[in-house]
Amino acid sequence: MPRIRACALVMAALLVAAGCGEGTGSSTPGTTSQSAGPVATAAGSAATGGSITFWTAEDNADRVAATKAIVDKFSAKSGIDVEVVAIAEDQLQAQITAASAAGTLPDVYGALSLGFVHALAADGIADTDAAQATLDALGKDTFSPRSLELVTADGKLIGVPSDSWAQMLVYRKDLFEKAGLAAPTTYDTILAAAKSLNKDGMAGIVAATGPADSFTQQTFEYFALANGCQLTDDAGAITLTSQPCVDAFKFYTELIKGGSVAGVQDADTTRAAYFSGDAAMVVWSSFLLDELAGLRNDALPTCDECKADPTFLAKNSGIVTGISGPSGSPTQFGEEVAFVIGKDGDKAAAQQFVEYMMSDGYVDWLALAPEGKFPTRLGTADEKTKYTDAWAKLETGVDQKKPLGDLYPKEVIDTLTQSANTMNRWGFPQGQGALVGPILVELPVPKNLAQALDGTVTPEEAAANAQADVEEIAKSLN
Repeated sequence: MPRIRACALVMAALLVAAGCGEGTGSSTPGTTSQSAGPVATAAGSAATGGSITFWTAEDNADRVAATKAIVDKFSAKSGIDVEVVAIAEDQLQAQITAASAAGTLPDVYGALSLGFVHALAADGIADTDAAQATLDALGKDTFSPRSLELVTADGKLIGVPSDSWAQMLVYRKDLFEKAGLAAPTTYDTILAAAKSLNKDGMAGIVAATGPADSFTQQTFEYFALANGCQLTDDAGAITLTSQPCVDAFKFYTELIKGGSVAGVQDADTTRAAYFSGDAAMVVWSSFLLDELAGLRNDALPTCDECKADPTFLAKNSGIVTGISGPSGSPTQFGEEVAFVIGKDGDKAAAQQFVEYMMSDGYVDWLALAPEGKFPTRLGTADEKTKYTDAWAKLETGVDQKKPLGDLYPKEVIDTLTQSANTMNRWGFPQGQGALVGPILVELPVPKNLAQALDGTVTPEEAAANAQADVEEIAKSLN
């Protein structure tokens, strides 16, 4: 029976990761769609090519139905019968534990975030050979190189990356142009713009600051990665007191104190400030895109200009994904999800299924939530941009639906489709996935960052205290 220790370590963290549930009707970072329990549906008619079970974390009812429709097409084409089981991430750990004990783990897992992908690999559940064989069949060169790196552990591919969402810095292009400010792509240009525009009832920038908020962790990590600040080095030593990390603490403290509003900020308050026209910049996930265009009645832009034109903010907003600090290169935070093939199932049928989901069924898979499902497979050997081009035409929204390419200019669409190339995360590239989970639960970085923001400690002291706290967590795992 496979071990499940690593999965347990990351479980709680996954439940607070931004956008990890990607639930329709839930676009706020940190939310996960819910279901009453596993939902099983049979796909296709009598199987002539075998039978497999597919667990997916896409558990929203509409997405279950859409996934089943994709699976039906696969079954009709292949003769392989597929049982679709949709499980909310807050139930996934319990289901894995029970199925592991009963010897009934699925053949394929889908929509698993990086924490779960690495946990399944650490527990010997993921079939790395099957993942590599699937990639070889699809073509390595058709994927974003960075997307493959994030699902590689100990030199082996542990899953097939299916899609991602991106952390973004969204800014008012009209206000920047009026003030003669450069696009906010670096520490210097972001800080200069925040201070310059922070006046007359306008916040230069709004970004998360809550000490017990995973959104603060994600936002800070975004800026930290941009400066080359990593959680650990390749040997696993904690590096939060390195100069790039100390400088990231300094930057974030100066940015909020000199260019933002007082008080604790979270996902709701930052979105509301930008939507009301009271902030020139906001850091949020790509799940903001449909709301920004006025396609969700429960989260409509309310700026003065928006009353006459609900798409005003979409038309006048610029989007930056990869930013850079003085010690780093353009980098962003985001989440990537993947298909994982189990070790004990029908490998041939499982591989055929994943190949289909990443080819004939891929555009339909991305269509489940285009604003939070950027393609990690960009195209095919013959059509290099087949899937990125198709993604731009997919309709997004809830109460209204429109293609992303109709809502945002080509340069924005190009930026989003290339975002996977600049995505990074703390811990995973260094093989420290087991450390990431407890850190996202205990949140030592946001807690110490908050003390720097309220002046209790200096940024240097906050970095040192965060280092000590993370080292303590690391010791508890040994």
